[in-house]
Amino acid sequence: MCRSIHTLYNFEPLATEDEVRAAALQYVRKISGFSKPSRANEVAFERAVDAVAGASSRLLHELVTTAPPKDREVEADKARARRAERQPA
Repeated sequence: MCRSIHTLYNFEPLATEDEVRAAALQYVRKISGFSKPSRANEVAFERAVDAVAGASSRLLHELVTTAPPKDREVEADKARARRAERQPA
C-alpha cells in the first residue's frame, strides 16, 4: 500500500504539492487501514491527509543539506534497475 511513498527531499526539481499530498494520502491510508473511508469517517480522513501534507511540506522546506540535489530521472532509472533485479521477466 505504501509503495507510492518515496523520498521527496533533495531532488531537482523540488517535490510538488501533488507529490506531497499523494504521500500523505498513502500514509493516512496505511495507518487508518482504509483505502477509502466511509462517509462517517470522510471528514476526519481528509483532515488527517491535510495535516500530514502540511507537516510534510513544512519539513521539506525546513531541512538543510550540503549534498547536491538528486536528479529524478537518474533515481527513477536506478529504482527500475533494482526492481528488475528482484523480479526478472
